[in-house]
Amino acid sequence: MALKPEELLKFLAQSLVKAPDQVEVKTVDKGRTMVLELTVAPDDMGRVIGRQGRIANAIRAVVKSATSNSRKKYVVDIV
Repeated sequence: MALKPEELLKFLAQSLVKAPDQVEVKTVDKGRTMVLELTVAPDDMGRVIGRQGRIANAIRAVVKSATSNSRKKYVVDIV
């Protein structure tokens, strides 16, 4: 059974941060695009973004790969 994109993003973010209870994922429907807004504690922002955005790009790549069979396009936005 596959995870929903929101659950996958939340799992990935909770695995990286020190305060996993403060990880929130909000889904915004914008027609053909679904925006997944990731919110973490201010102290954990650097852990999710990484040096030069490498971790953020890796998270986006995993979510994009997991949703490649979907009719909608999923975009990860770190708030």
